[in-house]
Amino acid sequence: MKYGVGQPVRRFEDRRLLTGKGHFQDDLTLPHQLWAVFVRSPHAHAKIVSIDTTAAANAPGVAAVYTGQDYAADGIATPKAAMPRKKRDGSPMFAPQRPAIVIDRVRYVGDTVAMVVAETLAQAKDAAELVDVRYEALPSVTSLADAARPDSPRVWDENPDNISHTTERGDRAATDAAFARAAHVVRRRYVITRVHAQYMEPRGSIGTYDEGEDRFTLFADVNYPHRVRNMLANMVFKVPESHVRVQVRDVGGGFGAKGWQYVDHRLTLWAARKLGRPVKWKCERSEVLLADEHGRDNIGDIELALDKDGKFLGLRLHMFASIGAYIASDRQLLTPFGQIGTVTGVYDIPAAFVSIDAVLSNTSPTAPYRGAGRPEAAYLIERIVEDAARELNIDPIALRRRNIIPPEKIPYKAPLGPYYDCGAFDKNMDLALEAADYAGFAARREASCRAGLLRGIAVVNAIEQAAGPTPEYAEIRFNPSGTAIMFLGTKTHGQGHETSFKQILHEKLGIDPAAVQFIDGDTDRVAFGMGSNGSRSMVSGGSALTLAADKVIAKGKRIAAHLLEAAEADIEFANATFSVTGTDRGVTLKQVAMTAFQPARLPPGVEPGLYENATYAPKRDTFPNGCHVAEVEIDPETGVVALLSYLVVDDVGTIINPLTLAGQIHGGVAQGAGQVLGEQVVYEPGSGQLLTASFMDYVMPRADTMCNIRIVSNPVPTPSNPLGAKGAGEAGCVGALPAVMIAVMNALQPAGVRELDMPATPERVWQALQAARAR
Repeated sequence: MKYGVGQPVRRFEDRRLLTGKGHFQDDLTLPHQLWAVFVRSPHAHAKIVSIDTTAAANAPGVAAVYTGQDYAADGIATPKAAMPRKKRDGSPMFAPQRPAIVIDRVRYVGDTVAMVVAETLAQAKDAAELVDVRYEALPSVTSLADAARPDSPRVWDENPDNISHTTERGDRAATDAAFARAAHVVRRRYVITRVHAQYMEPRGSIGTYDEGEDRFTLFADVNYPHRVRNMLANMVFKVPESHVRVQVRDVGGGFGAKGWQYVDHRLTLWAARKLGRPVKWKCERSEVLLADEHGRDNIGDIELALDKDGKFLGLRLHMFASIGAYIASDRQLLTPFGQIGTVTGVYDIPAAFVSIDAVLSNTSPTAPYRGAGRPEAAYLIERIVEDAARELNIDPIALRRRNIIPPEKIPYKAPLGPYYDCGAFDKNMDLALEAADYAGFAARREASCRAGLLRGIAVVNAIEQAAGPTPEYAEIRFNPSGTAIMFLGTKTHGQGHETSFKQILHEKLGIDPAAVQFIDGDTDRVAFGMGSNGSRSMVSGGSALTLAADKVIAKGKRIAAHLLEAAEADIEFANATFSVTGTDRGVTLKQVAMTAFQPARLPPGVEPGLYENATYAPKRDTFPNGCHVAEVEIDPETGVVALLSYLVVDDVGTIINPLTLAGQIHGGVAQGAGQVLGEQVVYEPGSGQLLTASFMDYVMPRADTMCNIRIVSNPVPTPSNPLGAKGAGEAGCVGALPAVMIAVMNALQPAGVRELDMPATPERVWQALQAARAR
């Protein structure tokens, strides 16, 4: 089939997006619209002594200036986390809510202290400069390592330490026993830096309020429109869900950071109701790192126990995970706490125990960012396996092969809970070693050495827990003309959903994609949805669409049997045609759809129209996996790291579209490599000032950072969903984080460098080389 599942179909949406015909958040301007600007704290921690808004309120064009006192006076609520968590002593989790506008004390640079609304953006900016806020600076702590120390400044006086809660997984007793009988124990500390998504279009929101209908409408670039609506209705404004509409159009990249639950959503709606006019806020690039949630920021103390033959016996991990100054929702509790189960990787490790301390600090809250805990888990296991091989003088490939889960043990229940229902982990590695010419690396390294350069390679195995068991919705609605509309509860933010979902529909029903309208992101038009996250869209949304198509076929057979004067049991469907088995008599799906709107031509008992929907909830998670091979070269005189080649052998289950899959993997690899080679959110010690608030300081990967990325697919479809899909959105990032860093360390090893944390910037690499020379 030309457009069927597995075909390399070019994205249908690209013509519109690449020719300037997209409809992004900042493209929307509403009649009589006002503009909002937020006044943000310049202090990491300070008491608000006073706020004087008089001059700002009297500035030209200003409609209103609001403070936290105004918000509180109107009785607008603040969402809070609901996941049950506890501190190490058994007491309840300390989960400070994030205020929409701070009243008494700011707790990170960027905290909102006032909102200015004016006729134009320029007037709002000018007036914001006139808001006079007097602060009394307080001690702050922005470093994760420092915040976890007992003697560090307290982010919240009510909390006796900066630990919000502790999460534990695994069997402590069994793991301790495994370590007790181990011949070797390898211990390391690995730091995973704080980063930001840095999408193409910064966030924004427009709030409107219809007094006649008593109804809010939010235009925003979020991943989960229905969940945003439910939160605003049930937790903030305390109104029926039917009184809130959320509309999301094109999204200029999300990567998890645009999920939901930002204070500007409720503030623009609140201001719109108070002022009777739409209120728009757009985040400018210089404001992004102040206004948004960040990602990662973990420190892992990991131990690996091995017997005398190099077999893995057990794994222990104690991790500090930064969650910033507030816990605004359960979203802050997902990373890495919910995804750490794959920290044992694809290795047969009998026992494991993990303890994670959630640490508060005077920084922006953290939340899911591409991979949401899975890249961190892969980074930890692959680095400790690599270091164990070096420490015990075992070939790294041999050590991995000795411990990889063999085919006969699959399905495999990992010690921390994940259930790997299928996969060919050993074959992934074999394919990768051959495709990357691993055997020829020694010669390539020697050639680099003669040129005065250091060359390194990494072969890592990656697995991730994806597409969790949450429901998703799809609907197929035919028009009387025989064309169709497809509604999905997921939300595309650059992945190519329109193309992939149309391919699934074409595979099932044979409909020309040009005859299908695609709709998502509108809570008034799509009945239900959980949105896009965790590589779930094809697994859950695609499966729901498949089930809805099956219902179309079932009803279509009843109508076709009537039209063809045949028994329903004798009707078969293929290539968009219903036909009588063993004959050349048939009617097309389009004809059947048109007939469905003509009651006189329908069989008795068949309801007119052809509209079918389905909600699908997977029974368990899926586990995309693969093997990544990265090769780098380092100039020891400058510390510059060049990424020379990158290979991915991937298993994402059933491949819907090889082209969009390649795009997802390429993007994920770029984000993983970008974090290792340069990306990092940096706060100044002591003052807590954000030092990386622009692209002048935040090191984004460029085109010349990357190399050609080769992809070899080794799909093993999962039996856990109708499509056999496992998910692909985060696969590249999960493997790239350990692959690039281990390749750097492999290159530095001959020069005597044994320890280096990301980011491997030229300065840090050069300093590590100088220190090794001094030793």
